[in-house]
Amino acid sequence: MTEIIASHIEIAASHAGTWGFLLIFIFMAVESSFIPFPSEVVMIPAGFLAYRGALTTGIPVLDLVLALLVGLAGSMVGAYINYFLAEYLGRPILYKYGKYFFLSEKNLNRAEEVFRDYGDITTFVCRLIPAIRQLISSPAGLSRMPHRKFALFTALGAGIWTAILVSVGWYLAHLTKDLSYMQMVEQGKKIISDHYIWILLFLAAAVAVYIFLHKFIMKSNRQENKEQSK
Repeated sequence: MTEIIASHIEIAASHAGTWGFLLIFIFMAVESSFIPFPSEVVMIPAGFLAYRGALTTGIPVLDLVLALLVGLAGSMVGAYINYFLAEYLGRPILYKYGKYFFLSEKNLNRAEEVFRDYGDITTFVCRLIPAIRQLISSPAGLSRMPHRKFALFTALGAGIWTAILVSVGWYLAHLTKDLSYMQMVEQGKKIISDHYIWILLFLAAAVAVYIFLHKFIMKSNRQENKEQSK
């Protein structure tokens, strides 16, 4: 599946100098919506091309930053497509017709279960977890999660994931300039896989801090309410 998608994107990447950022935005919006699409085939090559000055501005560091921001913007658009579809269609229609849009009942159930068990923070955590990354926006929409929280947690998770991918592409370009498109993607995926434990440790620490702060704030609010009621 990845190979087929990458072969088509490779053709589009030949126009990266002119349409690079638009292509990044479109593909990342698709990846973040309900269509299964690996972000690795977009953002790893984007980092690689940025290092070589092969994107629009020709200035490596500026191209890297712009690729990151445009990739994040595309991810946010895709996430909100899922959110609004779930919010306005509702659970019965989503479960009945979702299978025609790559949203199987099994995957939707799993996403809802995770969201129900762990709450709002899952919209951040799951953006860094394969397979469920795109789906977590649907239960957020079904539960009508406040937009401010949804945007914040989604942007944090998607931003970190996008930064990891473009950094890997940049690193590969630093090592060599003689890689085919598929070699870029495959080697980048291997680097991420070999170091994924650090992502998991970071997620565990982030969740622990969030829970601690959340409980601290809740405790402070309860104390404040008690004092006001006296």
